[in-house]
Amino acid sequence: MTPALHRILFVEDDLDIQSIAKLALVAVGKFSIEICSSGSAALEAVASYEPDLILLDVMMPGMDGPTTLKALRLLPNLAQIPVIFMTAKVQTHEVAHYKELGAVDVIAKPFDPMTLAITIRTIWQQVYG
Repeated sequence: MTPALHRILFVEDDLDIQSIAKLALVAVGKFSIEICSSGSAALEAVASYEPDLILLDVMMPGMDGPTTLKALRLLPNLAQIPVIFMTAKVQTHEVAHYKELGAVDVIAKPFDPMTLAITIRTIWQQVYG
């Protein structure tokens, strides 16, 4: 049986993308989301927020997405949370690299706010289906 998807931790440093994704995920997708502007903030928030899924920007100042994912995988009880990278870098070899790092999938930027929630639910079904 597929587990329910309600809580998403969204890690993104761009405020405009945060706003658009929040609208897409909350208003359209009916998800509960927590937004973090950096990898280090995500590492602080993840345990108390207990997300079902993490949407993770690849390119961020300081701790980038791949580094954040590696750090998340070291946290007890949180290592199995599915992570989807969001990035403009979606050439075949780049996507393959992100999946080798442990991401379940990659969503290309710019994304369509009207279909973002559907895309996430589809990926969720593929992970747990």
